[in-house]
Amino acid sequence: MGADAVAEQVRRDAVSRASQPGYQWWLTHVMSAAACSNPVRLRLTATWHSENRPAEIDRVTDGMPDGVVYVACKNRRATVCPACAETYRADTYQLVKAGLVGGKGVPDTVTGHPCFFVTLTAPAFGPVHTRVVGSNGRVRPCRARRLGTVCEHGRQVVCLQRHSEDDSRLGEAICRDCYDYQHQAVWNLHAGELWRRTTIGLNRKLRQAGADRGVKVRLSYAKVAEYQRRGVVHFHALVRLDGYDPDDRDRIFAPDLSITPELLRSYLEHAATVTQFTTAPHPRNRLGWVIRWGKQVDIRSVRLAPTDCDDRGTLTTTAVAAYLAKYATKATEQAGHVSRRLTAASAAFYGEQDTHQARQLTACWRLGQRPFYRDTKAEREDWAESWGKLQKWAHMLGFGGHFSTKSRRYSTTLTALRAVRKAYQRGEPPEHPDSTPADRDLTGDDAAVTLTWLFDGVGWLTIGDAALANTAAAKARERRQIAKEETQAAIAK
Repeated sequence: MGADAVAEQVRRDAVSRASQPGYQWWLTHVMSAAACSNPVRLRLTATWHSENRPAEIDRVTDGMPDGVVYVACKNRRATVCPACAETYRADTYQLVKAGLVGGKGVPDTVTGHPCFFVTLTAPAFGPVHTRVVGSNGRVRPCRARRLGTVCEHGRQVVCLQRHSEDDSRLGEAICRDCYDYQHQAVWNLHAGELWRRTTIGLNRKLRQAGADRGVKVRLSYAKVAEYQRRGVVHFHALVRLDGYDPDDRDRIFAPDLSITPELLRSYLEHAATVTQFTTAPHPRNRLGWVIRWGKQVDIRSVRLAPTDCDDRGTLTTTAVAAYLAKYATKATEQAGHVSRRLTAASAAFYGEQDTHQARQLTACWRLGQRPFYRDTKAEREDWAESWGKLQKWAHMLGFGGHFSTKSRRYSTTLTALRAVRKAYQRGEPPEHPDSTPADRDLTGDDAAVTLTWLFDGVGWLTIGDAALANTAAAKARERRQIAKEETQAAIAK
């Protein structure tokens, strides 16, 4: 269907919907999911149970517009649903910022705690095309070499090209036969475990330092995972040092001054250098793979300041919170992939391709295939819980962890933020959201009600409905923004 035909179809569907008598009711009904690209359509039935009469079924949503309830998809990925991803980004921003400046249950004294923004990357699995910018701001040749210009496969490993930011070759392996795709897939699978072991080592060092000084300290953090163009994940983490009382572990207060920021930085650098482990044996590698961090480790202090970054590279709280929230909505798109689960047919298709992306997907799929000799139920379950995850998460290049995580006492939670927003939308006090069960007996009889949600489908019924709903949501956002700016202007006066 051409662009003109699509535009005509949108016009006809929109006119048909807007000309209906209940259009305003429909618009109000869908407003909670109006900005969503792929809302979920649900039907609700209520079953009344009573001792004196047989069960009665009431289809609650039959009298509503379209006979369904529209619920936002709540997908965090910006490439799937920009509106829901923006909500997730804003929630993550508030969560991260609360851990930096206080609020939402976090004392404002955290602004004085030692805090670092840490970037941990994966090691090199082979030479790739990169964009190198010198200290003078000029782009350098990608890979200039005087010696060893030909690899063992007879290919040139020199690239004198000065790549632009949007060059499609960035992240591509210079020699795909030299690149260790299996090790990269295994590293992505175990990246979360490597982070866990790193935090364990850090906390051990801090406990020992605190015991030597007669104080107690602990780490709190928030981190996000980001894909590099070569297809491997790396972590951005905000690490904060807290003091704590063994009798009141939930209370957050400033750490003892004897644990200096310089000491914390040295522990971070040490942990990023020495933390490593070897994976379990695999049929393709009986000795296992060594999992460690790469040499590119960036540790920068964070402080409360009016500018985003000073001359010494010290980041501010606002810049860090915005950065982490931004990458919490990303996925494999940065590496040139679409995050859809692979099937045997799609894996076979990629196996016939000879590209950097296809080889990454194929490596994950083949490493995750269960060997034919593992036929017992226990062996199948053991494989599914270990190496089988590589096939399950092949579309994510082996990484199956959460893209946004935090320690328990860093700050508030996304669940708490969503509960406050829901209470606000219902007109309830945010501090005391209504927790009355939906099936509570308010009439005084003995009837019990069972509510059942039934899945009806995904997406708007017509492209005209999508256009009308998204336009209404855009206008609502514009009005809120104008009201916010006028309120701020009035306060400034």
